[in-house]
Amino acid sequence: MCLRSKFQIEVEQKKCKVFRIGKAMALVTSPVRKTPQTIRVVIIGCGCSGMAAAVRLVEAGFRNVSVLEAENRIGGRVQTVAFGDSVVDLGAQWCHGEKGNVIYETLKNENRLDLLEHTDEESTSFKCVRSNKEVLSDNEALKLSHIFTKLMDSEDDLHSYEGSVGAKYTDMFWREFAKLTDKPDRAVARESFENWKKNQLSADAADTLFEVAATDKIEFWDCEGDNMLHWKDNGFHSFFNLLLKTKNYKTDMGLLGEKVQLNQRVKYIEWQRECNKMNEIKITLDSGKIIMADHVICTVSLGVLQENHEIMFNPSLPLWKIRAINGLKLGIVNKFLFEFEKPFEPLDWNGFLCLWRDEDIQALRDTEKFWLESVFGFFRVESQPRLLQGWIIGSHARYMETLSKKEVLKSLMWMFKQFLAITVPEPIKFIRTQWHSNRNFRGTYSFRTLYTDELRTGAWDLAAPLIDEEGKPIVQFAGEATNSHHFGTAHGATESGWREADRLINYYQ
Repeated sequence: MCLRSKFQIEVEQKKCKVFRIGKAMALVTSPVRKTPQTIRVVIIGCGCSGMAAAVRLVEAGFRNVSVLEAENRIGGRVQTVAFGDSVVDLGAQWCHGEKGNVIYETLKNENRLDLLEHTDEESTSFKCVRSNKEVLSDNEALKLSHIFTKLMDSEDDLHSYEGSVGAKYTDMFWREFAKLTDKPDRAVARESFENWKKNQLSADAADTLFEVAATDKIEFWDCEGDNMLHWKDNGFHSFFNLLLKTKNYKTDMGLLGEKVQLNQRVKYIEWQRECNKMNEIKITLDSGKIIMADHVICTVSLGVLQENHEIMFNPSLPLWKIRAINGLKLGIVNKFLFEFEKPFEPLDWNGFLCLWRDEDIQALRDTEKFWLESVFGFFRVESQPRLLQGWIIGSHARYMETLSKKEVLKSLMWMFKQFLAITVPEPIKFIRTQWHSNRNFRGTYSFRTLYTDELRTGAWDLAAPLIDEEGKPIVQFAGEATNSHHFGTAHGATESGWREADRLINYYQ
């Protein structure tokens, strides 16, 4: 055996320094300064955040960038599919706002605002239908709508409120209702309020507004301008072509070329290694394949982190990071899409909201169709008059995913009969989303709960990278849940990807 000399041992000891993250300590080798041309960056996930980070790094001259995507497609929670006469979005659907929205601003800078179209105000006017087929008069609906508008404009009141959004809205609604001189029936008001809350939950993705913290509304920044810009007949994936600088990302990945690897699910990330190996992060895939990296940008969803972080990261993540992962919540919203032979009738309806009467909801809860309680409405799809889109939220959305497609459609057709005086024909095609049961997502978008506030954590802790004492980022985190002010949005996810790419770029400058 060849023994090392005393001199060799002393040299190696001098090259080692103490590495700290929280209370964890390990001896590491002081690395030779690397450059963007030599370092290896592995990005986990190719949704909006992962794609944005990869493109930014490649444009900055980083040559060795790899993107590992667990699905058989890119896009994450943006998924545009062929349906009807064109395409539909199963995930992110609108460009929310113009000023301060990085997706809108990217389109504007590229002179491609022609991809977007303003949503006609009339198309967002819906009929309110009770479960006995009674349609609320426009006058009744308008009076209640005025109250809902006041609730939406009550953000200033939330600044001094430390309870749930649900509690605050409930108190405000009934106080405003009491002020009406010519009041609608109280039962109708309650039914409308219940439906309005479900509609709000489709934006928050929570099971109930009583778990949503007031800080969720305060911290979220709306982008000025039209918040329901739709993608004409091209779908949200039009943005990917622009981002990747290609005509069709499905056949040509543009700037990312061969850097994206599909069907590559990460199992372990060994991010803190022994002294002579510290410069490398070891990534093990489900397939058993091993990839070595200098930096990792993790863009998996909050739900995936919650389910897998204990086994995914070795050593375990610091306690402050775990607190953020467990303190935030990833909710669920699912869609139903129907294609009919002819445009849905009545032709002058843009859609309808489902108001359950007390006696009908009680009867429903005793049946196998109980989950229909959280289906709050059905709406026309822009530019596709033969399509109808329905929405479901919360725990019932998760339950719906466990049923067969045939069972789901049968129950929804029963619901049409319950609410509508006309006969709705069988659709020629039907699809539903299942974002929670997909182990690569486990939900749709994140929000702040009262528990989040109790733990005094938030998106900022989830976003904070794991770094060494010299400030070198080792494992970074991106995704909509890491965005403190645009969480739950595709533009928030894109922002976070650029943020982490810029962190690396600045480090190597």
